[in-house]
Amino acid sequence: MLRPFSRHALIRIARRLPSGLLATLAALGWLVPAAAQQIIHTEPSMFSPIVVYEARGERCMAFGSVQALGRQTCRDLKQPERLVFQYTQMVLSALWLQPDPQRILIVGLGGGTLPMALAGLFPQAVIDTVEIDPAVLRVARTYFGYRPGERQRIHVADGRAHIEAAAARGEHYDLIILDAFDATYIPPHLMTRQFLETVKQLLSPGGVLAANTFTSSRLYERESATYAAVFGPYYQLRGGNRVILARPAGLPKLPELRTQALEHAADLAPLGVSTPQLLNLLGPMPNWPADTEILSDP
Repeated sequence: MLRPFSRHALIRIARRLPSGLLATLAALGWLVPAAAQQIIHTEPSMFSPIVVYEARGERCMAFGSVQALGRQTCRDLKQPERLVFQYTQMVLSALWLQPDPQRILIVGLGGGTLPMALAGLFPQAVIDTVEIDPAVLRVARTYFGYRPGERQRIHVADGRAHIEAAAARGEHYDLIILDAFDATYIPPHLMTRQFLETVKQLLSPGGVLAANTFTSSRLYERESATYAAVFGPYYQLRGGNRVILARPAGLPKLPELRTQALEHAADLAPLGVSTPQLLNLLGPMPNWPADTEILSDP
């Protein structure tokens, strides 16, 4: 059985972490005392074991072990419709730019939080979710309530391969969400200029991309420059994670975007989303050195 952090192990880790990072991890709930954790399932996987555990009224999924500094999904057991993670709420800010998506593509399933939330908001929409690991799908269905169907479609495939095939077929989406992570970070082939150019081809006129990344990524500047090279100006929300919002058809000015966001605040409130709080995280694209190297395929 995988062994959770002991209290003393947590103290040793905390002493070694920078204070800013420690505050972020605590805010995200990643440092959970061992006594509060109950492992309920470990799923074998060709990529990394998937651990399902419960702590503080939430059921969570982690890759590798419960000790991993990161969780792929958490669900409130009493309020399953509430979005536990701040980044999932940040991703839904894409609806400020595209308030009525009828075709949605999500790369990365996790526990199915985002596709289920979007299905509740847009019951007539067709949602395609791509997940490379069949073990993740098994866990999402069994432990997190994810139910594929006629409009909630799941594709077990590599995200890039699926996107390239969809682009070759001439498909288009009103909203594309990139949320694929392994045990460490975003797979490198899902970060390059060539990949993002293919993603851009899939966007319908007025279509929006929402990409979940890390605020503290060592590739932050290169990621920023790469997205700008493909999509031009974009907005971003920065909390523990960074969510990039890009719309090739053009972006509204910041005051207009804030107005649009508040118009849809009531729609997102049942999911636990505070639009005013999200607006405090909203800002323009960052600056980076002029000689920053763009991420590219080998």
